[in-house]
Amino acid sequence: MNKLLLDTNIYSHALRGNPEVIPVLRTAEILAVCSITIGELLSGFRGGQRERENRAELDDFLVSPRVKALPIDENTAEFYAVILDQLRRQGQPIPTNDIWIAAAAMQHGLTLYSFDAHFQKIEGLLLLG
Repeated sequence: MNKLLLDTNIYSHALRGNPEVIPVLRTAEILAVCSITIGELLSGFRGGQRERENRAELDDFLVSPRVKALPIDENTAEFYAVILDQLRRQGQPIPTNDIWIAAAAMQHGLTLYSFDAHFQKIEGLLLLG
């Protein structure tokens, strides 16, 4: 549990000071976010009144020594394909962006920290939340 990939909802809860999330983040060795999560955050910022402030907070977060920004690459795509195939066979679809986020977690051997229960449908995914 020391190396976490943060889902978008966890980052949002942390910004609001959620007392369940903050201690977990403080004790983690690595806090990773993938480019899909960053895109979801930036999209959300555009719709709000604090876009500039939210972007500045995200930029500060991303330069922290414990934080790793993970790109989506060809290896991630392999994990994505396996997860999507498994979910299709089970008849258990989940949002496409969340499949990419799960694929990044699996690719890098990270525990995904999320409050979204649908991640439990993905076989082999290490999950916290």
